[in-house]
Amino acid sequence: MKTTPGARMSPREWARFLLRVFLPFAMGYFLSYLFRSINALIAPDLTREMGLRAADLGLLTAAYFLSFSAFQLPLGVLLDRFGPRRVQGLLLLAASAGSVVFATGHDLMSLALGRALIGVGVSGGLMASFTAITLWVPAPRWPLVNGCFMTMGGLGALSATAPAEALLHVTDWRGLFFGLMAASATASAMILLVTPERHSGVPHVSFRASVAGLKRIFLDGLFWRLAPLAITGFGTGMSIQGLWAGPWLRDVAGFGRAEVASGLMTIAGAMTVGFVATGLSADLLSRVRVKPMVVMAAGTLIFIFAQLLMVLRVAPGAWWSLALFGLFSNFHALCYPILSDHFPRGYAGRANTGLNLLVFLGAFSCQYAMGGALDIWPGNDPGTYAPQGYQAAFGGGLALQIAAWIWFVWPRRGATGAVRQDVRRG
Repeated sequence: MKTTPGARMSPREWARFLLRVFLPFAMGYFLSYLFRSINALIAPDLTREMGLRAADLGLLTAAYFLSFSAFQLPLGVLLDRFGPRRVQGLLLLAASAGSVVFATGHDLMSLALGRALIGVGVSGGLMASFTAITLWVPAPRWPLVNGCFMTMGGLGALSATAPAEALLHVTDWRGLFFGLMAASATASAMILLVTPERHSGVPHVSFRASVAGLKRIFLDGLFWRLAPLAITGFGTGMSIQGLWAGPWLRDVAGFGRAEVASGLMTIAGAMTVGFVATGLSADLLSRVRVKPMVVMAAGTLIFIFAQLLMVLRVAPGAWWSLALFGLFSNFHALCYPILSDHFPRGYAGRANTGLNLLVFLGAFSCQYAMGGALDIWPGNDPGTYAPQGYQAAFGGGLALQIAAWIWFVWPRRGATGAVRQDVRRG
């Protein structure tokens, strides 16, 4: 493939990109979302077997987010310096090792260590893939291809619902994680053996210069216009979809285990469709000069409304309310192509991972805080929680999102672009 991101791609080049780049990286991202979401399904097993409180379960699940976020800045430097193929291929081996540690764990600390290793191992699932897309795909198609790619994450979340529940009738949660170990190793081999090496064409700089570039990114005005909305939206959405939606369906909607799996599947299925809808809507509307930032503002407002229905307990568990939540839960993802287009190409990995660092720190804090809030309102049965606890937990995240949305849409004369200005002066 000789295509550069500024050129058009022929059907043959698209086919090669799909088979040799898109699908190998997509398998890694599929696993990333499966790992992220699976605790919502196995939470009752972990609570029963380990005697965990809500805060313990929140901390255990959030260990993924903490290690994931801690590796984002090094990840950005590595991606810009060594490229997505080598970085993502090697990281998935850490996810494989973490699966073994989790599957063999017998206390909270060993499970948290396994979960943390998994977080590091899949920390490049999205960012390495976005970087690969910027290397292989023309810039005008980034939002659409990103959205199609993120559909694979939705399929991963979908697999963590009813399909995983079916597997739990054949094996237990430990056997499930041994299977994920093998899948992670396979994804690593696919990327390293199938995907060609490709570089951005930007000359390599020293690690010191790469780290210095992070400072310029974190001084950029557009970055800080986008960041609060991404942090609060993704943080709350991932915390609910990845863990607390299952207990909420049980304690508020009154669902049994099979119904909980079906409800989670509705959310994940709608989220999968939403990934494509996000990218497709941004792509189509850009042709009539509607900017991605406008599309994101509208989509995130609908997501806020969907959460309001949950907080107010309007039709809890109704398929349409769950679908509305899932469908609009990832319009925040438009932040990434917006940043990729805003910054010079040599900064793309660091810009996106810089935002991702904040997003996953927010997800860690949100998930742990929700668990703490739920412990204040225990339910009548052990391991259950009162509806008031969910209102407090989900309502707190909703309030932060509303404030971030107002900050995002608030009129401003212009935002400084520190990196752009620095490049022009050079």
